[in-house]
Amino acid sequence: MLTRKDIEEREERYLAPYAMKSMHTRGRVHPEEEHLYRSIYQRDKDRIIHSTAFRRLEYKTQVFVNHEGDYYRTRLTHTIEVTQISRCISRALNLNEDLAEAIAMAHDLGHTPFGHSGEDALRILMKDHGGFEHNIQGLRVVETLEKRYSKFSGLNLSWEVRESIAKHKTLYDNPNTSQFQTNKQPLLEAQIVDLADSIAYDNHDIDDSLKAGIITENDLEGIELWRNAREKVKEQYGNLSKDMEKAHAIKYLIDLEVTDLIEHTQSMLEKMKTKTTNDVQQCKERLVSFSPGLDKKKQELQEFLQNNVYNHYRVARMAAKAKRFVEELFKTFIKNPKQLPPEYQKLVEKEGPYQGVCDYIAGMTDRFAQDEYLKLFYPYERV
Repeated sequence: MLTRKDIEEREERYLAPYAMKSMHTRGRVHPEEEHLYRSIYQRDKDRIIHSTAFRRLEYKTQVFVNHEGDYYRTRLTHTIEVTQISRCISRALNLNEDLAEAIAMAHDLGHTPFGHSGEDALRILMKDHGGFEHNIQGLRVVETLEKRYSKFSGLNLSWEVRESIAKHKTLYDNPNTSQFQTNKQPLLEAQIVDLADSIAYDNHDIDDSLKAGIITENDLEGIELWRNAREKVKEQYGNLSKDMEKAHAIKYLIDLEVTDLIEHTQSMLEKMKTKTTNDVQQCKERLVSFSPGLDKKKQELQEFLQNNVYNHYRVARMAAKAKRFVEELFKTFIKNPKQLPPEYQKLVEKEGPYQGVCDYIAGMTDRFAQDEYLKLFYPYERV
């Protein structure tokens, strides 16, 4: 039988000295007796899985809105992919897999409906009212908005998971982490999630975009990473159907990026003589990183996706429509907050109309936002 104490002692014995171990957590805001058979980070992970915000990720856009088809990634399937990649990298580097999984599962809880378009709209609408950034909204979700416990608001997650949510940073993020130490780097487990996020969206956006017909495999031939992947697949498997060749090429790319990240990060840890979590956080640069050669190739791929997918006219139309949904819902609720559900009317009374309306809209799924729009603006819809 394995108790929490046994898990903590096993971490002390077997994890790398710079891994974040459960025994050394800074704990929770609201003191609780910890579980007999789960570490604090295992418990955090379980709380996130059972949260309302996590379930809602199923119907929140990644790139393609949900009604475009059942094939495309949603925020939930993206989160599962990021979690799997994070766990693999953490295990290889002898870090805390439970912590990495918890951070990965929570990293998109603050995302709005309609992907980055919804976030862009809320950022503009909230510019003079405290601003909006999805990492900080994610922190607000786990600290305040989730209502699952009688003794406190939020999920009462550990300090380490909350700090990692706030400091999550990728190409599309600009975190404001003032309540956490801004002069310190994130833990290694958090840094891994940031780059696992990048690996996941690079590759699933290729897959989804090819499926949607927004790009073709011929378009990708100018991208070195893709060209190399197809050549390797041909060498190994010979002639395959187009769909099978694509699937193998994407698997190859994920494996290439994950392997490069593991090996280069290990070399960085050795080069910087990293011994403790304090060494990690005091370092002038992030230690979890790709090799310079692969990083340059990844940038080429990301520029291609930006120009050919995210700026494609079909995606641009969806984005513009999404912004209109969010803007019109926001302005209508601000004008008359009595149209909000009772719990959000209480939030408006406590924190003001802008924060209350922002929280309500940010928590919506794509489908729910569309339904609310119809109820508010179409006279024959039932309210």
